[in-house]
Amino acid sequence: MTAKGAAVNYTVVPMDKTHLEAVAALERQCFSAPWSAQSLAEELDNPLAHFLVAVAGGKTAGYIGAQEIAGECYITNLAVFPEYRRLGIAQALLAAAQNGAIERDCRFITLEVRPSNRPAVALYSKNGFTAAGERRGFYQNPDEDALIMTKYLIQGAAT
Repeated sequence: MTAKGAAVNYTVVPMDKTHLEAVAALERQCFSAPWSAQSLAEELDNPLAHFLVAVAGGKTAGYIGAQEIAGECYITNLAVFPEYRRLGIAQALLAAAQNGAIERDCRFITLEVRPSNRPAVALYSKNGFTAAGERRGFYQNPDEDALIMTKYLIQGAAT
C-alpha cells in the first residue's frame, strides 16, 4: 500500500530485521515499557505475529504489531514517529493490520489503550472500535487503567 500524505509518500510493508533498530527506538520514545530490539526480532519468527512498518523516504515512520490466535487479532502496539504524525500513517497501518486479520479469518480485532491518549482513542473510534471493558492498573509510569477497545470483523461475532 502506498499513500500520499500532506508532505510525505510512504509504503506499508512487513517488518523485517532491517527495521528492528528504528522500531525499537520508536518504542523507547513512545512507551513507558518499550519492547526491545531482541523482543521485536523474536516476533519475526513467530507465525502468529504480523508486524507492519510504514516506510517514508527510506526511513521507518511508524509501525503496528498484531498477534493472531484462534480467529482473534490483538494489536500489541501502534506508534508513529512525531515528525510523521497527522499524515494518515497510523490510519494506514491500522487498516493494513485489519485487512490482514480479515484475510486470515479473524472474528474480531482488539487492543488496550490509555484513556488519556485521546488521539489514539479517537483513531480507534473513527475506525469502528468500541469500548469493551477495562484492565485495572494495566499501565505504569504513569499508573493508569487500560481501555479495551474491540471491533468485530464478522457479522454476528459479538454473540
